[in-house]
Amino acid sequence: MKDVNLLISNGVNIEKSLELFGDMETYNDTLHDFLNEVEGKLAKIKSCKEISDMANYAILVHSLKSDAKYFGFEKLAELAYNHEMESKANNMYYVTDHFDELMTEANRIVALVKQYLGITSGSSSTVVKPLVIKDKTILVVDDSNVVRNFVYKIFHDEYDVLIANDGKEALDIIRSNVDDKIVGVLLDLNMPNVDGFQVLDYFKQANLFARIPVAIITGEGTQENVQRAYQYPIVDMLQKPFNEVNVKNIVDKLIMIRNMNMSNNQ
Repeated sequence: MKDVNLLISNGVNIEKSLELFGDMETYNDTLHDFLNEVEGKLAKIKSCKEISDMANYAILVHSLKSDAKYFGFEKLAELAYNHEMESKANNMYYVTDHFDELMTEANRIVALVKQYLGITSGSSSTVVKPLVIKDKTILVVDDSNVVRNFVYKIFHDEYDVLIANDGKEALDIIRSNVDDKIVGVLLDLNMPNVDGFQVLDYFKQANLFARIPVAIITGEGTQENVQRAYQYPIVDMLQKPFNEVNVKNIVDKLIMIRNMNMSNNQ
């Protein structure tokens, strides 16, 4: 049986986290998603550090920071934030000197989560979700498994929810002759491979914004990026961390705009 006091006694801010997740059942379900992804993410972070790839290192620790904030892992979030800022400044000395500190805290959290969820080394928490395209589909584009699955849990009863790990996967979906069934896109900006701005550029070139409304969900809230995003005809921008009500409101806007556009084109 899960004992939330184990998390609290180990410095996890459950009260703050429930502002996003709403209840412990949703928190626990989404915690499995975090566990499914985090060890692979840590391996990628280590790989980027070893080859001095500070651009992708910054993206990955940014994602780790966001996930840590969602779940109330405040010390990990602070350490990841420091690494994000220093790697963006191409400060390899800081990254190298403080890397073990980041990994130690990350591994402590992984072990804590496994203990809390009752997961042993031989068990798995992975849940595979079928992706079937029907009449109404929302596309969620984010490199965080936590964000993608959080949105999935909110909307899967009402919509099919397609998920893309980065902009390349999103564009592959859009180009696969199913774009007429996608009623809205929730798009992160800060992703590896193909970022959100490249997706927005494609939408602009292909004249897709009227047919597929786009809202931004991002933790990259610099004034420069906000101004740049609003140069495109996006519906709205939602800053991370957000809660279920925020996400529902922005999807309602997407659907309303799409319905208006479809009516005007008839």
